Amino acid sequence: MTVVCSNCGAELLGAYCFRCGQPVKGMIRPLSSMLHDVADTIFNIDSRIFRTLWPLFIKPGYLSNEYFAGRRVRFVTPFRLYFFLSIAAFFAIQVWLGDVQMNDVNFNIEGPQSMNFSTAITKEEVVARRDAAIALIEVGKQRAKDSPKELKRFDRDEDKLRARADKRIAYLQAAADAKAHGSEPPPEPADDVGNNHFELFGKEFDEKKNPVHVSWLPEFANARLNAALGRMRGNAERISNDPKPFVIGIFSVLPQVLFIVMPLFALLLKIFYLFKRRLYMEHLIIALHSHSFIFLTLLLITGCSAIRNWAETGAPWMTGPLGLLIFLLGWWLPIYLFIMQKRVYKQGWIMTTLKYGVIGICYTVIISMGAAAAFLVSLATT
Repeated sequence: MTVVCSNCGAELLGAYCFRCGQPVKGMIRPLSSMLHDVADTIFNIDSRIFRTLWPLFIKPGYLSNEYFAGRRVRFVTPFRLYFFLSIAAFFAIQVWLGDVQMNDVNFNIEGPQSMNFSTAITKEEVVARRDAAIALIEVGKQRAKDSPKELKRFDRDEDKLRARADKRIAYLQAAADAKAHGSEPPPEPADDVGNNHFELFGKEFDEKKNPVHVSWLPEFANARLNAALGRMRGNAERISNDPKPFVIGIFSVLPQVLFIVMPLFALLLKIFYLFKRRLYMEHLIIALHSHSFIFLTLLLITGCSAIRNWAETGAPWMTGPLGLLIFLLGWWLPIYLFIMQKRVYKQGWIMTTLKYGVIGICYTVIISMGAAAAFLVSLATT
């Protein structure tokens, strides 16, 4: 039975009409079939991934040059490669950070770091609070005796605690001496914990008593803004004690940030290599391949870091080689990108070095702004 195109009546020889180009599959079909096609377009990573990852990591610029030469079918497409590696890298980083955080929770002792000395009015009361907090820290040290990293953290907490207690005792002594001589006591210093000032427009912010009000925003938007600022105020104090939830929050939004700024990187390449007369899409392909390499390197560094974290107690002899491997991977990243720029754009070493440096500075500024935005989002939503 001959099947013909519904649009022009030509005989169909495949999935598309050779005369008018209309596909056989339209939108009027089961949703499951549509979702299967979408997933296949994005996630279909076949055996080509193995032929792609090795040159991506070891041959700077090779994939881009092969793509421009028309030899594309052997490798994963640039966007699919970028999407796959970005998801894999950030998933691995979040899992690793979450695992580190869970390991830390096992030894977390609530109270010592947040002990408030500002309400103590006698030296004896300060000493009593200090000793009670140190006793809790000692309990934590006993529980963390097999983790050198945690022991160092508890030692730092104890040093900070003693310094804050000594600072309060010194103030109480100075105030007592001033009172004995009939002079004005010195101003009371703020304790390092509990000093949660958050000023906006010259006034201390308070979500209820002194909220921010932007006249041109509707009321619901002002309410959402003040709720976000309130979360930022509360979260800012907790960062000094445990920044990991916020780091995880940053990494949860960083893929979106990088996806937004990556076209800006391609635009920078277009500007700096304007006289090469390449299309913007060519620069975007280079940006996709370079970012894919970055994600692959981050994935390898994360894997090595996770293994090294385990090796600290399970196989200490591995920590040295793994540390060296992480160091080499970190240095290979900028060297690779420099060689890639040289091989793809085929300019001299001097011009490539100058442009690499300027593009690197510009993109670092863009990434920093994106990371700052990601941090603020994390601070307001975590």
